[in-house]
Amino acid sequence: MQSCEREKINASDLGMKNIKLRNLIKYLRQTQSIDTILFMGGNSKNGPEYLFRKHLQKNSLSLNPIKKNAPKIHQFKLDNRIIKTVSLISPSNAANRSIGANPTYKDLKEKEISFTTLKFRLMQYKSYF
Repeated sequence: MQSCEREKINASDLGMKNIKLRNLIKYLRQTQSIDTILFMGGNSKNGPEYLFRKHLQKNSLSLNPIKKNAPKIHQFKLDNRIIKTVSLISPSNAANRSIGANPTYKDLKEKEISFTTLKFRLMQYKSYF
């Protein structure tokens, strides 16, 4: 994102208005070594994947699903290459509700009472960082 306006100063994606996106397609064309884009958060309104999808649509491109359960993985074709996107769990506290409902998290929490949402995030992030 290049810029946006907010009525309230907070981290909520929903609070963003007048969003202006950077031309990521241009940067991807300039940087041929990029083959994966990581989103910290999902496809909720004004979330990173949501905004990227809008940007792709403006360029007559779309994401195609590869893996539908978390972390969601998609891909799109840009010129002669395939670029993958991975939607990781948001680092915000607001994401704790969705983590708590995640079946994998529930199983791990049942096995280890001290297992936390932070540990779950780190477990997911570790595969990509």
